Amino acid sequence: MNCLLLDTATEACSVALQWQDKFISRFEVCPQQHSQRILPMVDEVITELQAKLSGLDFIAFGRGPGSFTGVRIATGMLQGLALGANLPAVGVSTLAAMAQQAIETHQAKDVFCAIDARMGEVYFAHYRAIDGLASLQGAENVLAPVDATKLLSAATHAYGVGTGWAAYAELDPTKQVNVATDILYPDAKYMLPLATALFNQGQTQSAAEVQPVYVRDTVTWKKLPGRE
Repeated sequence: MNCLLLDTATEACSVALQWQDKFISRFEVCPQQHSQRILPMVDEVITELQAKLSGLDFIAFGRGPGSFTGVRIATGMLQGLALGANLPAVGVSTLAAMAQQAIETHQAKDVFCAIDARMGEVYFAHYRAIDGLASLQGAENVLAPVDATKLLSAATHAYGVGTGWAAYAELDPTKQVNVATDILYPDAKYMLPLATALFNQGQTQSAAEVQPVYVRDTVTWKKLPGRE
């Protein structure tokens, strides 16, 4: 299976390439520089493995949730590359990618993902390792930290990943949740098994059909004094 994976949904920017029997990746934390860094990183991995876009089976991207701008950058990059090479696209949850990393590097069974969503909220989801893959339990949500904490009551020997844990004191992990401080952002490297599984299940889209997943579809703005 040959595939390119990319993600710009958070402060991190990452790409990964599976080409024949080789796999390489790049990962950088570079806030507000994604549009400048993502294409050079793609060029780097393709050049290093002497790969060809036309020889890929699909291109995968971090579909969100995350920064609105970051998710749009990844979506636009995916569409440009996939359209040019006439390749199918696979969208992978950024929360699932972090859960997958915890499963692979910490042998986690249950993972609670929390990304700082700003505006006093977190993108939050619970994943469980099933056959080695991060499987969503329930739904991805955007919640106030105190409401997310309520969902931890039944946690047993779980891991917490993402920036949300440090960003909000109200998001208080129970003694049964071990916050993995080495997993703050999604990394395209860990999207590979998830994307491959989705591709094998036929869950692909054309580049024109690709849509980002914001989770927070409606942004509530504080009213200005004197305004209705």
